[in-house]
Amino acid sequence: MSEPIEINSSEVAVKFLDQFDNFLFDCDGVLWLGTHLLPHTVEFLDLLKALGKKVYYVTNNSTKSRKDYTKKFASFGINVEEEQIFTSGSASALYVRDSLKLVPGKDKVWVFGESGIGAELNKLGYEALGGADPLLNEPSTRLSRPCQWTGSCCACRRCGARHEGQLPQTRGHAAVLATRGHRFVCWDQRGLHFPPKGAHLARCRVDDRVPCLFLGRRPAYCGKPNMNMLNTIVNSQRLDKTRTCMVGDRLNTDVRFGVEGGLAGTLLVLSGIETAERALAVTEEYPRPHYYAAKLGDIYEMYQKSKKA
Repeated sequence: MSEPIEINSSEVAVKFLDQFDNFLFDCDGVLWLGTHLLPHTVEFLDLLKALGKKVYYVTNNSTKSRKDYTKKFASFGINVEEEQIFTSGSASALYVRDSLKLVPGKDKVWVFGESGIGAELNKLGYEALGGADPLLNEPSTRLSRPCQWTGSCCACRRCGARHEGQLPQTRGHAAVLATRGHRFVCWDQRGLHFPPKGAHLARCRVDDRVPCLFLGRRPAYCGKPNMNMLNTIVNSQRLDKTRTCMVGDRLNTDVRFGVEGGLAGTLLVLSGIETAERALAVTEEYPRPHYYAAKLGDIYEMYQKSKKA
């Protein structure tokens, strides 16, 4: 890939926006920081709409459903339809239906995660069990399982800890999953590592005490930067990759998502965790973006100046 281009002038800003018809945005660190909306975010998104661009939002945060996200967008004064939002939870639910071909109303899905994935599965007609069920806090052994499970299922699991999670819940999930060769769908693989004795743990923090136990099998991943999620978005929205740009604040997830997915463009904004030095660095650890800018608001301001010139 050629040297990343800094969007630092009106001319570059106009060229950048003219190059793409579709934009995929990460949210936190790009549009907002926590509860703080970044400057000119609304104006920039309105500009894209006025230019006839299609805008979608892509996040690995599975704690919220798409409906929940529309409310968060609305709290910032941004009008967004559910169909524009792709969470790792909603992508997992679509993967269950479209790739695994599980039948709504017949096949059941066991959830190890928050309520967001359960809501997305329910919307597609699946019965989602497990999740935050209080019975999972009770001791579980091979002879005594508080949550009985019958029938075929795909276990949708998040490679990360539930904030309210407890170790007994992990044992409860594992006791159910160990009984059959269920298929795993996981929606976040950051921090995956492999401890001894074959136990696969992912994003485990000692204080959370909720390891995601894969029982020696790799799941299918449906979160950034994995292609299952990108394929879901591209296929469902019929996007032309040669006219699509991924915008994010992380090199190892957002930029990798776009580069490895074959999108024509990637934009790294420095309003999150990355720096210009890292964006320009040549390393095997992560790919370089096609473009980078301090923040979206700067691109908006530069574009506006070009129209006044």
